[in-house]
Amino acid sequence: MQDKYLGTKIVMPDILFKDNYVMDLGNRIVEAKYFGYAHEKDDIVLWLPKEKITFAGDMAFYQRMLPIFEITETKKWLEAWEKFEQLGAKIVIPGHGDVTDMEHVRKHTKDYLLHLRKEIGKILETGEGQEKAYLIDQSAFEDLDAFNLLAKLNAGMVFKLMEFEE
Repeated sequence: MQDKYLGTKIVMPDILFKDNYVMDLGNRIVEAKYFGYAHEKDDIVLWLPKEKITFAGDMAFYQRMLPIFEITETKKWLEAWEKFEQLGAKIVIPGHGDVTDMEHVRKHTKDYLLHLRKEIGKILETGEGQEKAYLIDQSAFEDLDAFNLLAKLNAGMVFKLMEFEE
């Protein structure tokens, strides 16, 4: 496999943009879009408006449970998701998982984040501790790759982040 990469060069980005950058490739328009903080602060989505195809990167996950890091802000991710979904993509190429559609990435990304935030919110309202977060029911998502590795870690991280969320 290494022979496929011989002779290639790493090219550093040299274009900065705030929300939208349009690239006219002659026979195709490609837009780079920033909807705000999502999985991380610099998640960019590529959008082909004519074809209604999006290269979603880590904005959208499919078939694999998304990981939540200390730098992930699930509340902002859900806000960015609303803008992302307004694209009306027919085909979604997620950062993780096979090519799919919006319905499937919504279930594996937005619905999962909403579920975690709802259940952790209940725990925080009752004043229970983080240990309770590890016990929330996530069985609706157990078919996702890495579920056994990430489910409890994600719940604990969301608890930790929501505990001090403004």
